[in-house]
Amino acid sequence: MTVDLVVWQAFGRQDEGLVEQVLALNPDIADVGIMLPVGIEVELPEPQARPRTRQDVVRLWS
Repeated sequence: MTVDLVVWQAFGRQDEGLVEQVLALNPDIADVGIMLPVGIEVELPEPQARPRTRQDVVRLWS
């Protein structure tokens, strides 16, 4: 499992900076390699609420 997959499973998204935050909270995790071994503990940042953006809907046939 990789760090970005851990982020995806924990948050259901990969917002800009989440992987970097995980790497900052776990400075020695990069020494393990790209594939994290089973059982390694990873500290995760507190989830931040994403601002909702409004998207206009374009209707082609209506």
